[in-house]
Amino acid sequence: MSTDEPRYDDEGVLKKKHYKRELNRLQEELVKLQYWIKEHDLRVCVVFEGRDAAGKGGVIKRITRRLNPRVARVVALGTPTEREQGQWYFQRYVEQLPTEGEMVLFDRSWYNRAGVERVMGFCTDEEYEEFLRTCPEFERMLVRSGIVLVKYWFSISDEEQERRFQRRNEDPKRRWKLSPMDLEARSRWADYSEAKDRMFEHTDVEEAPWHVVNADVKRHARLNCISHLLDQIDYEDLTPDPIELPPRQDDTGYERPPIDSQNWVPARFGSNPVDD
Repeated sequence: MSTDEPRYDDEGVLKKKHYKRELNRLQEELVKLQYWIKEHDLRVCVVFEGRDAAGKGGVIKRITRRLNPRVARVVALGTPTEREQGQWYFQRYVEQLPTEGEMVLFDRSWYNRAGVERVMGFCTDEEYEEFLRTCPEFERMLVRSGIVLVKYWFSISDEEQERRFQRRNEDPKRRWKLSPMDLEARSRWADYSEAKDRMFEHTDVEEAPWHVVNADVKRHARLNCISHLLDQIDYEDLTPDPIELPPRQDDTGYERPPIDSQNWVPARFGSNPVDD
């Protein structure tokens, strides 16, 4: 491959082979970060917020794809139960915060109150104002306790969001992503913009700043976000060396039941041993 081959296509999008190569490199670095978090008992909390269809879920999937789910855990809470509705607002999120040696990625978070709940009228004005007062102190408390808190806002243009909504509607495999709430939010773009700006005004604090990701191009957003996340923690490579695998156990003379006594899944592709 020529070293002067352009990395971007005519539309300014990173070409797929370069994207895959860089993503693979970053995922290797995430594995190193995982070992570091585990070894040093770090508690890492990453918040992903942004417009519907901005690509938050896609980034989270790329982050966790090669990681141990016992170390990197995704939290995507649904509608509060009746009991949770009677709790202190932050309570159900506190229960999901990372323990030592763990990274938790929130696919939406306590910021629901400043976004969807505010715009859709799911909270009162008093509850909303109390959130704006309380949230910065809540996050400062998390940081003082030793939690590494990183907040991302995925910014997407109106035109690009509309294109993604149309693609989801046309593709049966993606149509489930169009929830009634997404469709309602589609008609309230200006209201969400105002809510986001006020949220930033109150919660973009020095101890827990917002990091804005340009999400109009998915490949760029994924690589930029993962690169930035890796930069937030000073880590070293603690990946263990390859181990010498122990020898398999010698034949003890044990006779196993015949394989045709088992209920095999039909081999629509390839074949099963009982087919021979």
